[in-house]
Amino acid sequence: MLEAIILGFIQGITEFLPISSTAHLILIPKFFGWQGPVDTLIFDISLHTGTLLAVLIYFRKDWLRLLIYHRRLLVFILIATIPAGVAGILFEETVERDLRSPYIIALSLFIIGFFMLVTDRLSSNKKLEDLGLKDSIFIGFFQAIALIPGVSRSGITMSAGFLRGLKREDSARFSFMLSMPVIAGASILGFKEVFSGHLITSQGDYSLFISGMASSFISGLLAIGLLMKYLKTHRIDLFVYYRIGLAILIVLFF
Repeated sequence: MLEAIILGFIQGITEFLPISSTAHLILIPKFFGWQGPVDTLIFDISLHTGTLLAVLIYFRKDWLRLLIYHRRLLVFILIATIPAGVAGILFEETVERDLRSPYIIALSLFIIGFFMLVTDRLSSNKKLEDLGLKDSIFIGFFQAIALIPGVSRSGITMSAGFLRGLKREDSARFSFMLSMPVIAGASILGFKEVFSGHLITSQGDYSLFISGMASSFISGLLAIGLLMKYLKTHRIDLFVYYRIGLAILIVLFF
């Protein structure tokens, strides 16, 4: 139960902070030797469901505005998810098989961290409402790169937003809203794989899945709120330094 709650908390925090949730969820069980129900596909799906709910709840007013007043931007968000969806279908097995090495994660943390540091200086005053179709597609292609462990979906999409001149907080807002269709799609595919494989879960495991989902939901809400406030007055540098420090620790440990 403690492992489930800890991993849920880490999923919620790292899904939205630009430090790579995949890297942490791969490395922490390896570091502590955690296995069993918390190292299964259905547990991973439950954590992502928690973060999906966090995005829906935190941005509920934004979603309503999009549906009523800014349907054009909603269409752009859906179009921008296509590259990541295609990349996931084509390369997910390759990534799972070949790219989950601690050294690849460390390299991704370092390279994308440096990329974030540079692009942060290019952010401007463009608002989310001014985002065009080309901007959305551009950010969407960068989101596809996040399939590589250690990249960070939020980090790479925020950086892409900076390159298109978006304000820091608006780039983060678009990044988070862009995550919803991707997380939802991954969860649906995961559930399909679970049920098609006729996975039987013991009754005792359900409390672990629910606890992990609740933990990721709560920490996801906190992470979104904290980052949105932080980016109004700060650069993204703090997260870059964390990424570099984590990359060094990974190399030293593994």
